[in-house]
Amino acid sequence: MPQNQSDGAYVSRETSPVSRAEFSLGSPPDPYVSRETSHWDGAPSVEVSRETTVEEGGATSESGYGVELDTPIARAARAAMSVRGRGEESWPRPDRCRIISVANQKGGVGKTTTTVNIAASLAMHGNRVLVVDLDPQGNASTALGMERSTDSRSIYHCLVEDEELRDLARPVPDIPNLWCVPATIDLAGAEIELVSLVARESRLKRAFAAYDYSDLDYILIDCPPSLGLLTVNAMVACEEVLIPIQCEYYALEGLGQLLRNVELVKSHLNPHLAISTILLTMYDGRTRLAAQVADEVRSHFGDLVLNTMVPRSVRVSEAPSYGQSVMTYDPGSTGAVAYMEAAREIAYRAKAVVGS
Repeated sequence: MPQNQSDGAYVSRETSPVSRAEFSLGSPPDPYVSRETSHWDGAPSVEVSRETTVEEGGATSESGYGVELDTPIARAARAAMSVRGRGEESWPRPDRCRIISVANQKGGVGKTTTTVNIAASLAMHGNRVLVVDLDPQGNASTALGMERSTDSRSIYHCLVEDEELRDLARPVPDIPNLWCVPATIDLAGAEIELVSLVARESRLKRAFAAYDYSDLDYILIDCPPSLGLLTVNAMVACEEVLIPIQCEYYALEGLGQLLRNVELVKSHLNPHLAISTILLTMYDGRTRLAAQVADEVRSHFGDLVLNTMVPRSVRVSEAPSYGQSVMTYDPGSTGAVAYMEAAREIAYRAKAVVGS
Protein backbone atom coordinates (compact mmCIF):
# COMPACT_ATOMS: atom_id res chain seq x y z
CA MET A 1 0.00 0.00 0.00
CA PRO A 2 1.42 3.47 -0.89
CA GLN A 3 2.64 5.58 2.00
CA ASN A 4 3.22 9.32 1.57
CA GLN A 5 6.44 10.92 2.81
CA SER A 6 7.27 14.52 3.65
CA ASP A 7 9.50 15.09 0.58
CA GLY A 8 6.70 14.40 -1.89
CA ALA A 9 7.70 10.78 -2.39
CA TYR A 10 5.54 7.77 -1.77
CA VAL A 11 6.56 4.20 -1.09
CA SER A 12 4.74 1.05 -2.16
CA ARG A 13 5.52 -2.31 -0.56
CA GLU A 14 4.72 -5.76 -1.89
CA THR A 15 5.28 -9.04 -0.01
CA SER A 16 4.97 -12.63 -1.27
CA PRO A 17 4.13 -15.47 -0.85
CA VAL A 18 3.24 -15.25 2.87
CA SER A 19 2.35 -12.26 5.01
CA ARG A 20 4.44 -10.84 7.85
CA ALA A 21 1.68 -11.95 10.34
CA GLU A 22 2.01 -15.60 9.27
CA PHE A 23 5.73 -15.39 9.69
CA SER A 24 5.33 -14.52 13.37
CA LEU A 25 3.54 -17.81 14.11
CA GLY A 26 5.35 -20.70 15.74
CA SER A 27 6.48 -22.81 12.74
CA PRO A 28 9.08 -21.36 10.40
CA PRO A 29 7.45 -20.42 7.09
CA ASP A 30 8.82 -20.67 3.60
CA PRO A 31 11.16 -17.83 2.54
CA TYR A 32 9.42 -14.77 1.17
CA VAL A 33 10.45 -11.62 -0.75
CA SER A 34 9.54 -8.09 0.32
CA ARG A 35 9.78 -5.51 -2.51
CA GLU A 36 9.84 -1.79 -1.62
CA THR A 37 9.56 0.79 -4.43
CA SER A 38 9.95 4.56 -4.03
CA HIS A 39 8.50 7.10 -6.44
CA TRP A 40 8.97 10.89 -6.61
CA ASP A 41 6.18 13.22 -7.65
CA GLY A 42 7.18 15.34 -10.64
CA ALA A 43 9.99 12.94 -11.61
CA PRO A 44 8.29 9.96 -13.22
CA SER A 45 11.54 8.72 -14.74
CA VAL A 46 13.17 8.15 -11.34
CA GLU A 47 12.24 4.97 -9.54
CA VAL A 48 14.23 3.15 -6.86
CA SER A 49 13.48 -0.44 -5.86
CA ARG A 50 14.84 -2.60 -3.06
CA GLU A 51 14.16 -6.30 -2.60
CA THR A 52 14.62 -8.02 0.76
CA THR A 53 14.58 -11.80 0.95
CA VAL A 54 13.68 -13.31 4.35
CA GLU A 55 15.17 -16.78 4.71
CA GLU A 56 14.25 -19.53 7.15
CA GLY A 57 15.00 -18.47 10.72
CA GLY A 58 14.52 -14.79 9.98
CA ALA A 59 17.82 -14.09 8.14
CA THR A 60 17.54 -11.37 5.48
CA SER A 61 19.46 -10.44 2.35
CA GLU A 62 19.04 -7.39 0.12
CA SER A 63 19.43 -7.37 -3.64
CA GLY A 64 20.20 -3.63 -3.76
CA TYR A 65 18.74 -0.73 -5.67
CA GLY A 66 17.86 -0.42 -9.34
CA VAL A 67 17.98 3.19 -10.55
CA GLU A 68 17.03 4.52 -13.95
CA LEU A 69 19.88 6.92 -14.78
CA ASP A 70 18.00 10.07 -15.70
CA THR A 71 18.91 12.24 -12.73
CA PRO A 72 20.94 15.50 -12.76
CA ILE A 73 23.90 13.66 -11.25
CA ALA A 74 23.72 10.97 -13.92
CA ARG A 75 23.54 13.55 -16.69
CA ALA A 76 26.58 15.35 -15.25
CA ALA A 77 28.48 12.06 -15.11
CA ARG A 78 27.69 11.34 -18.75
CA ALA A 79 28.83 14.85 -19.71
CA ALA A 80 32.07 14.40 -17.78
CA MET A 81 32.79 11.13 -19.59
CA SER A 82 32.15 12.86 -22.90
CA VAL A 83 34.56 15.65 -21.96
CA ARG A 84 37.22 13.03 -21.34
CA GLY A 85 36.76 11.89 -24.91
CA ARG A 86 35.22 8.57 -23.93
CA GLY A 87 31.71 9.38 -25.05
CA GLU A 88 30.07 7.34 -27.76
CA GLU A 89 29.60 10.40 -29.99
CA SER A 90 32.21 11.03 -32.70
CA TRP A 91 32.61 14.60 -33.92
CA PRO A 92 32.86 15.36 -37.65
CA ARG A 93 36.12 16.61 -39.14
CA PRO A 94 36.19 19.42 -41.71
CA ASP A 95 36.99 18.69 -45.34
CA ARG A 96 40.04 20.93 -45.09
CA CYS A 97 41.94 22.64 -42.31
CA ARG A 98 40.13 25.55 -40.66
CA ILE A 99 42.41 28.41 -39.59
CA ILE A 100 40.70 30.45 -36.86
CA SER A 101 41.96 33.53 -35.05
CA VAL A 102 40.60 34.04 -31.53
CA ALA A 103 40.60 37.83 -31.25
CA ASN A 104 39.30 40.66 -29.12
CA GLN A 105 41.35 43.77 -28.31
CA LYS A 106 39.84 43.94 -24.83
CA GLY A 107 41.83 42.01 -22.23
CA GLY A 108 40.32 39.55 -19.80
CA VAL A 109 37.43 38.34 -21.96
CA GLY A 110 38.64 34.74 -22.17
CA LYS A 111 40.60 34.60 -25.46
CA THR A 112 43.37 32.35 -24.19
CA THR A 113 41.02 30.22 -22.09
CA THR A 114 38.73 29.78 -25.08
CA THR A 115 41.60 28.91 -27.43
CA VAL A 116 43.11 26.32 -25.11
CA ASN A 117 39.90 24.57 -24.08
CA ILE A 118 38.27 24.55 -27.51
CA ALA A 119 41.49 23.09 -28.93
CA ALA A 120 41.68 20.43 -26.20
CA SER A 121 38.01 19.48 -26.67
CA LEU A 122 38.40 19.08 -30.43
CA ALA A 123 41.56 17.01 -30.01
CA MET A 124 39.91 14.75 -27.43
CA HIS A 125 37.19 13.94 -29.94
CA GLY A 126 39.44 12.90 -32.81
CA ASN A 127 40.35 16.18 -34.51
CA ARG A 128 43.98 17.15 -35.11
CA VAL A 129 44.64 20.64 -33.77
CA LEU A 130 47.55 23.09 -33.74
CA VAL A 131 47.54 26.08 -31.35
CA VAL A 132 49.68 29.08 -32.34
CA ASP A 133 50.34 31.34 -29.35
CA LEU A 134 50.69 34.87 -30.73
CA ASP A 135 50.35 36.63 -27.36
CA PRO A 136 53.66 37.84 -25.83
CA GLN A 137 52.31 36.92 -22.39
CA GLY A 138 52.42 33.28 -23.46
CA ASN A 139 49.46 32.20 -21.34
CA ALA A 140 48.26 29.63 -23.87
CA SER A 141 51.72 28.05 -23.85
CA THR A 142 51.63 27.85 -20.06
CA ALA A 143 48.15 26.29 -20.03
CA LEU A 144 49.26 23.63 -22.51
CA GLY A 145 52.35 22.72 -20.49
CA MET A 146 54.97 24.17 -22.85
CA GLU A 147 58.46 24.87 -21.55
CA ARG A 148 59.27 28.58 -21.93
CA SER A 149 62.86 29.33 -21.02
CA THR A 150 64.95 32.26 -22.29
CA ASP A 151 66.57 30.14 -25.01
CA SER A 152 63.34 28.40 -26.15
CA ARG A 153 62.43 28.65 -29.81
CA SER A 154 59.05 30.26 -30.32
CA ILE A 155 56.70 31.88 -32.82
CA TYR A 156 58.95 34.97 -32.61
CA HIS A 157 61.66 33.12 -34.53
CA CYS A 158 59.13 32.27 -37.23
CA LEU A 159 57.90 35.85 -37.69
CA VAL A 160 61.23 37.66 -37.45
CA GLU A 161 63.85 35.07 -38.40
CA ASP A 162 61.83 32.99 -40.91
CA GLU A 163 62.16 29.73 -38.97
CA GLU A 164 59.71 27.08 -40.19
CA LEU A 165 56.62 26.22 -38.15
CA ARG A 166 57.25 22.48 -38.38
CA ASP A 167 60.42 22.97 -36.34
CA LEU A 168 58.59 24.93 -33.64
CA ALA A 169 55.42 22.87 -33.10
CA ARG A 170 55.55 20.65 -30.01
CA PRO A 171 53.12 17.95 -28.87
CA VAL A 172 50.98 18.84 -25.85
CA PRO A 173 51.46 16.45 -22.90
CA ASP A 174 48.58 14.07 -22.11
CA ILE A 175 46.43 15.17 -25.08
CA PRO A 176 46.99 13.25 -28.31
CA ASN A 177 46.34 15.07 -31.62
CA LEU A 178 47.17 18.46 -30.09
CA TRP A 179 50.28 20.53 -30.82
CA CYS A 180 51.38 24.03 -29.82
CA VAL A 181 53.74 26.64 -31.24
CA PRO A 182 54.67 28.50 -28.04
CA ALA A 183 55.32 32.18 -27.38
CA THR A 184 58.07 33.70 -25.26
CA ILE A 185 58.71 37.21 -23.98
CA ASP A 186 60.79 37.85 -27.14
CA LEU A 187 57.49 38.31 -28.94
CA ALA A 188 56.95 41.59 -27.10
CA GLY A 189 59.59 43.21 -29.34
CA ALA A 190 58.23 41.72 -32.54
CA GLU A 191 55.78 44.60 -33.07
CA ILE A 192 58.73 47.01 -33.43
CA GLU A 193 60.97 44.64 -35.39
CA LEU A 194 58.23 43.81 -37.89
CA VAL A 195 57.82 47.46 -38.90
CA SER A 196 60.98 47.46 -41.00
CA LEU A 197 60.38 44.08 -42.67
CA VAL A 198 58.95 43.58 -46.13
CA ALA A 199 55.27 42.49 -46.20
CA ARG A 200 55.13 42.85 -42.43
CA GLU A 201 51.37 42.10 -42.29
CA SER A 202 51.79 38.76 -44.11
CA ARG A 203 54.66 37.13 -42.22
CA LEU A 204 52.46 34.56 -40.53
CA LYS A 205 50.54 33.85 -43.73
CA ARG A 206 53.80 33.13 -45.51
CA ALA A 207 54.83 30.78 -42.70
CA PHE A 208 51.54 28.87 -43.07
CA ALA A 209 52.01 28.66 -46.84
CA ALA A 210 55.38 26.96 -46.31
CA TYR A 211 53.91 24.58 -43.71
CA ASP A 212 52.12 21.43 -44.84
CA TYR A 213 49.01 21.45 -42.68
CA SER A 214 47.01 19.00 -44.80
CA ASP A 215 47.15 16.52 -41.90
CA LEU A 216 45.55 19.05 -39.53
CA ASP A 217 41.86 19.81 -39.00
CA TYR A 218 42.15 23.07 -37.06
CA ILE A 219 44.72 25.80 -36.46
CA LEU A 220 43.71 28.12 -33.60
CA ILE A 221 45.63 31.40 -33.21
CA ASP A 222 45.56 33.06 -29.79
CA CYS A 223 45.82 36.80 -30.46
CA PRO A 224 47.14 39.44 -28.06
CA PRO A 225 44.72 41.95 -26.45
CA SER A 226 45.48 44.68 -28.99
CA LEU A 227 44.89 45.60 -32.62
CA GLY A 228 48.58 45.85 -33.53
CA LEU A 229 50.73 44.07 -36.11
CA LEU A 230 50.52 40.68 -34.38
CA THR A 231 46.72 40.66 -34.51
CA VAL A 232 46.78 41.91 -38.11
CA ASN A 233 49.18 39.06 -39.01
CA ALA A 234 46.74 36.58 -37.50
CA MET A 235 43.79 38.01 -39.44
CA VAL A 236 45.71 38.00 -42.71
CA ALA A 237 46.74 34.37 -42.18
CA CYS A 238 43.29 33.00 -41.30
CA GLU A 239 39.87 32.75 -42.91
CA GLU A 240 37.74 32.85 -39.76
CA VAL A 241 37.62 34.97 -36.62
CA LEU A 242 36.21 33.67 -33.34
CA ILE A 243 35.31 36.50 -30.94
CA PRO A 244 34.88 35.74 -27.23
CA ILE A 245 32.64 38.37 -25.63
CA GLN A 246 32.46 38.81 -21.89
CA CYS A 247 28.89 39.32 -20.70
CA GLU A 248 29.56 42.83 -19.39
CA TYR A 249 29.04 46.34 -20.74
CA TYR A 250 32.70 47.21 -21.44
CA ALA A 251 33.06 44.17 -23.68
CA LEU A 252 30.31 45.51 -25.93
CA GLU A 253 31.79 49.01 -25.95
CA GLY A 254 35.01 47.91 -27.65
CA LEU A 255 33.43 45.50 -30.07
CA GLY A 256 32.75 48.16 -32.70
CA GLN A 257 36.46 48.93 -33.16
CA LEU A 258 37.26 45.24 -33.57
CA LEU A 259 34.59 44.86 -36.24
CA ARG A 260 35.96 47.90 -38.12
CA ASN A 261 39.46 46.40 -38.07
CA VAL A 262 38.14 43.10 -39.41
CA GLU A 263 36.49 45.00 -42.27
CA LEU A 264 39.70 46.94 -43.01
CA VAL A 265 41.76 43.74 -43.16
CA LYS A 266 39.11 42.15 -45.36
CA SER A 267 39.06 45.12 -47.73
CA HIS A 268 42.83 45.56 -48.14
CA LEU A 269 44.67 42.40 -47.13
CA ASN A 270 42.47 39.28 -46.88
CA PRO A 271 39.19 39.24 -48.85
CA HIS A 272 38.35 35.76 -47.52
CA LEU A 273 38.25 36.88 -43.87
CA ALA A 274 34.94 36.53 -42.04
CA ILE A 275 33.62 36.45 -38.48
CA SER A 276 32.36 32.89 -38.19
CA THR A 277 31.78 32.41 -34.44
CA ILE A 278 30.95 34.47 -31.36
CA LEU A 279 31.14 32.89 -27.91
CA LEU A 280 29.64 34.45 -24.79
CA THR A 281 31.97 33.96 -21.83
CA MET A 282 31.92 34.60 -18.07
CA TYR A 283 28.15 34.44 -18.02
CA ASP A 284 26.62 34.99 -14.58
CA GLY A 285 22.99 33.95 -14.60
CA ARG A 286 22.37 35.74 -11.28
CA THR A 287 22.72 39.19 -12.87
CA ARG A 288 20.29 40.93 -15.16
CA LEU A 289 23.17 42.66 -16.98
CA ALA A 290 24.61 39.36 -18.24
CA ALA A 291 21.24 38.37 -19.72
CA GLN A 292 20.85 41.81 -21.35
CA VAL A 293 24.33 41.64 -22.93
CA ALA A 294 23.61 38.13 -24.23
CA ASP A 295 20.31 39.29 -25.73
CA GLU A 296 21.96 42.31 -27.39
CA VAL A 297 24.72 40.19 -28.93
CA ARG A 298 22.25 37.59 -30.22
CA SER A 299 19.97 40.27 -31.70
CA HIS A 300 22.87 41.83 -33.64
CA PHE A 301 24.82 38.73 -34.73
CA GLY A 302 22.11 36.07 -34.94
CA ASP A 303 23.36 32.61 -35.87
CA LEU A 304 27.01 33.58 -35.49
CA VAL A 305 26.54 33.34 -31.71
CA LEU A 306 26.95 29.86 -30.29
CA ASN A 307 24.02 28.54 -28.27
CA THR A 308 26.42 27.57 -25.48
CA MET A 309 27.41 30.25 -22.96
CA VAL A 310 30.46 29.70 -20.77
CA PRO A 311 29.70 30.44 -17.09
CA ARG A 312 32.11 31.85 -14.56
CA SER A 313 34.04 28.93 -13.11
CA VAL A 314 36.78 28.78 -10.50
CA ARG A 315 38.07 25.54 -12.03
CA VAL A 316 38.70 27.28 -15.35
CA SER A 317 40.87 29.85 -13.56
CA GLU A 318 42.73 27.22 -11.52
CA ALA A 319 43.67 24.91 -14.39
CA PRO A 320 46.53 26.99 -15.94
CA SER A 321 48.40 27.07 -12.63
CA TYR A 322 48.78 23.29 -13.03
CA GLY A 323 49.87 23.58 -16.68
CA GLN A 324 46.60 22.09 -17.88
CA SER A 325 43.40 22.98 -19.65
CA VAL A 326 40.22 22.62 -17.61
CA MET A 327 39.32 19.66 -19.87
CA THR A 328 42.00 17.57 -18.16
CA TYR A 329 42.13 19.37 -14.81
CA ASP A 330 38.46 18.95 -13.90
CA PRO A 331 36.44 17.50 -16.81
CA GLY A 332 33.24 17.38 -14.77
CA SER A 333 33.20 21.09 -13.89
CA THR A 334 30.65 23.47 -15.37
CA GLY A 335 33.36 25.32 -17.30
CA ALA A 336 34.71 22.14 -18.89
CA VAL A 337 31.25 20.93 -19.89
CA ALA A 338 30.43 24.36 -21.40
CA TYR A 339 33.62 24.48 -23.46
CA MET A 340 33.04 20.92 -24.62
CA GLU A 341 29.55 21.86 -25.79
CA ALA A 342 30.90 24.97 -27.54
CA ALA A 343 33.57 22.90 -29.31
CA ARG A 344 30.89 20.41 -30.39
CA GLU A 345 28.88 23.25 -31.94
CA ILE A 346 31.97 24.49 -33.79
CA ALA A 347 32.70 20.98 -35.06
CA TYR A 348 29.18 20.42 -36.33
CA ARG A 349 29.13 23.84 -38.01
CA ALA A 350 32.35 22.97 -39.88
CA LYS A 351 30.76 21.79 -43.13
CA ALA A 352 28.52 24.83 -43.46
CA VAL A 353 31.37 27.27 -42.72
CA VAL A 354 34.01 25.61 -44.90
CA GLY A 355 31.50 25.13 -47.69
CA SER A 356 30.68 28.84 -47.78
